[in-house]
Amino acid sequence: MRYLREKLSDEQFKKLEKLKNDELMCFLEKYIAVCSPSSVFVVTDSEEDALYVRNKAIIEREEKLLTMPGHTVHFDNYYDQARDKEHTYVLTEDGKKLPYIKTMDREKGLREIHEILLDIMEGKEMYILFFSLGPKDSPFMLPAVQITDSPYVAHSELMLYRRAYDEFVKNPDMEFLKFVHAEGKLDERRTSKNLDKRRIMIDLEDNIAFAVNTQYAGNTIGLKKPAFRLTINKALKEGWLSEHMFLMGVNGPDGRVSYFTGAFPSMCGKTSTCMVVGERLVGDDLSFIRDIDGEARAVNVEYGIFGIIQGVNKKDDPYIWEVLHSPYEIIFSNVLVHEGKPYWNDMGEEIPCEGENHRGKWWCGKKDEDGNEIPPSHKNARFTARLKYFPNLDAEALDAKNGVKLAGIIYGGRDSDTWPPVCEAFNWEHGVVMKGASIESETTAATLGKEGVRKYNVMSILDFLSVHIGDYLDNYLKFGKQLRSHPKIFAVNYFLRDKDGNWLNSKLDKKIWLKWMDLRVHGEAGTIETPIGYLPKYEDLARLFKEVFNKEYTKEDYEKQFTIRVPELLSKIGRIRKIYWDMGDVPEEVFRELDAEEKRLLDARKKHGDYISPYSFY
Repeated sequence: MRYLREKLSDEQFKKLEKLKNDELMCFLEKYIAVCSPSSVFVVTDSEEDALYVRNKAIIEREEKLLTMPGHTVHFDNYYDQARDKEHTYVLTEDGKKLPYIKTMDREKGLREIHEILLDIMEGKEMYILFFSLGPKDSPFMLPAVQITDSPYVAHSELMLYRRAYDEFVKNPDMEFLKFVHAEGKLDERRTSKNLDKRRIMIDLEDNIAFAVNTQYAGNTIGLKKPAFRLTINKALKEGWLSEHMFLMGVNGPDGRVSYFTGAFPSMCGKTSTCMVVGERLVGDDLSFIRDIDGEARAVNVEYGIFGIIQGVNKKDDPYIWEVLHSPYEIIFSNVLVHEGKPYWNDMGEEIPCEGENHRGKWWCGKKDEDGNEIPPSHKNARFTARLKYFPNLDAEALDAKNGVKLAGIIYGGRDSDTWPPVCEAFNWEHGVVMKGASIESETTAATLGKEGVRKYNVMSILDFLSVHIGDYLDNYLKFGKQLRSHPKIFAVNYFLRDKDGNWLNSKLDKKIWLKWMDLRVHGEAGTIETPIGYLPKYEDLARLFKEVFNKEYTKEDYEKQFTIRVPELLSKIGRIRKIYWDMGDVPEEVFRELDAEEKRLLDARKKHGDYISPYSFY
């Protein structure tokens, strides 16, 4: 405390004096000494402190004011526009290797990161912020402390997470997650310039994540994806689930609400599902799931949205569109700005042919040093907004201290020829293995250059895992065994095509699949039993299409969509089995479920052929 008293102004030290947590003080003392900021600002839960941070982001030119009141824009370095997978490491003892995870020897990694951090904040102000992942004063709450020298990062977190300085005052002995971010030296546009020394390191032993020489929020907002890696490890040790899932409510008959989580890889419909018109948004990205009195209950980890803005348009995304065109506090990042107004790719409106974007001054046809044409906005351009701005928010569910009871879990992927539009698993084990642990998603030409390449992505969490996949799945399976009642598990696929490449589903059809899932969890819709799980009956879907869209749903459409495609399904099982076999240390249940589904498919093929009409199972 003597050291902190010397380094902080009287006003800021008084804020720290109220916190009697010895571990916290040691953490702050260490990184103030290492980073050497010229000043320190302690952010309490007050609006005055939040306004100070926002104003500093503008004064320091990390954000610029836009014409709409409350709106600002932030630009990242042209080459700092996404998560840096190459330089993100999970620190392990002796550099222990983990499947699909980039690891580094813990001692070596900590030495490297501290060398980079040494005196990195000279001449700058350090911000210390206090948050709760999950609702405060609840079984889900995970306290967290963020250190950063970027007022943009601090401003973003104040919008995205529950402020919890008061919890640290009330509970001096509580454990907490720790995050250290330093943006490093900035260029003339106030973006991080030493990208060769960009590092993101996750230390599971001390529950601390580091990010240096980067401003992109996916790297720098500690409580988002860096924290996710810490909480996945913590959940495994404690027997609960930390998941890459939205949380939403589906409105049923007579005012009933059924809550679902959903895990989808990028560009597979995750946001559009939880934003379906007429349903209830709780969260769009991260969920904690705990066993409370034998029930699986879930909360949104966050309190805001850091969303991809490309493609957001008035017709398909009315809720997001309304928020982005209202005078709320919103940060746009890496969009095009013309005359104080933001524009982005595929927004459904004419985009000006000049302005400022993530590359600086921009005009139509401008190219970078590599000869690549620079689009108006980056494909990973974002918006940051509080959830309370959204008209479809279920505010009661967002703040529920014991979370909401999960009716179902949904897994989705981009699949042109294998999975039907919706399918219910037979049971928890079948759902975990054959729906969640078997997710594959096809790449698109627009994003990765080659279309149709299937990428394995267990539970849509592969990029963020910090533990062995076998241990992660074992925890998932054990979690289900301890429950008194289980959420149903579903798989969806919005990207099925016929042999001529035509879509077999409308963009809007996902609302029907959600309504059917609601009926299923309450036993109000029948099914047909197939080798891959329970499929809807035509009669139930036809009724829902008529009730919801006043649309005729034909038997021909039903048959095309829900045909069991045996060769493709068997091929998928072969690919997934090989992945887990090569990986090693995977629960036996995984292979049991794969073998059982393969046998069901082979038996069905003997009886009905390669492509089996759903009517064959009536």
